[in-house]
Amino acid sequence: MDQQQGVTPSRSLLWYWEAFYLVTFAAALVTVWLQTDDPVWARASSTALVLATGGWYLAHRPSVEADPALPRPVAVRWLAVMLALFLGAIAFVGDAAWVTPALISQAFWLLPSRLAAPTVVALSFAPVLRDALLSRDDLGTVVSNLGPSATLFCALGLLLGYFIAKLGEHIDRQAELIASLEASRAEVARLSHEAGTSAERDRLAREIHDTLAQGFTSIVALTQAAESELDTDPPTARRHLALATTTARENLAEARAMVNALTPSALDAGSLADAVRRQAYRFAEETGTATTCEIEALPKLRTAAEVVLLRATQEALANVRKHARATAVTVRLSVVDTEARLEVTDDGAGFVVDAATGFGLHGMRSRAEEAGGTLDIHSGPGEGTTVSLEVPA
Repeated sequence: MDQQQGVTPSRSLLWYWEAFYLVTFAAALVTVWLQTDDPVWARASSTALVLATGGWYLAHRPSVEADPALPRPVAVRWLAVMLALFLGAIAFVGDAAWVTPALISQAFWLLPSRLAAPTVVALSFAPVLRDALLSRDDLGTVVSNLGPSATLFCALGLLLGYFIAKLGEHIDRQAELIASLEASRAEVARLSHEAGTSAERDRLAREIHDTLAQGFTSIVALTQAAESELDTDPPTARRHLALATTTARENLAEARAMVNALTPSALDAGSLADAVRRQAYRFAEETGTATTCEIEALPKLRTAAEVVLLRATQEALANVRKHARATAVTVRLSVVDTEARLEVTDDGAGFVVDAATGFGLHGMRSRAEEAGGTLDIHSGPGEGTTVSLEVPA
């Protein structure tokens, strides 16, 4: 044990030690009063001094929140007073030495190791010194009678101190481990929160990109078309404005659904097949592109799978609108084995798949992977594009 470090006791451990002190003090007091050969005043004086050692301990009682080892000046003062009280108690009645085990334990609680070990030796051999000074026997007789027992008691006291020191080291290591685990748990909680925040940010980004941003793009395109047709083709302009109004209302519904953390409003209002069919027809109506929608009979899919398939339909059609310059588009929704498959094919300009870095394609791939599915894109310059997404049905 470090010179200035004591054993920091837990509340239960301190209670056990103090119960041991109480039993030891009680045994010492009973033994003192059983010595009927000593006068009453001597037994009373010895009792008072034994009780004073208990009070002196209580005045320096270790805390369960801090290192119990006393600062060196306080430790020296505690040791001097405790030894004086103990020597006085055994001077009046020798059997007051029964309190020694409690005092040895206290020494290892409260004193640095450099003081605790010599204190054990002093406490163990104090009765020998007492008998040598007060007994009528010669020194050799006293030493031969009490020396072996004092030596054994000293060895046991030092062993007890070693045990207390090791116990303290174990408690300290355990406290460090607990602190480390608590710190690790706090770090894990922080990282989990950050990961959750990042995942939620990515999810919202995909939702906004796949719904609101595309809807606003459609509204802008429709209103621009209507503006150019107001004077030359008013019926067509009104039709484009009506489509823009419908798109704006659907965008508003999507925004409300997003805020309320619900399924997409298109799915909330009907089946996946109906939602995909509406997306295809809306695309054809807004762009004038020949659009074919082929949907097989579908089993009831998981909500997560339906959301992925609908969002992929929206994103694929949005990409055709923005980049493909296609004249024909086909949307197919079917079930193959245990997989729900969406295919969106166009005859447009195509692109180099490996060079594509758009957020929309990344979002589709992320959605598919989160749902346990896959996304394949087949395209090339001048070859059109096929987007194929499969998720477990």
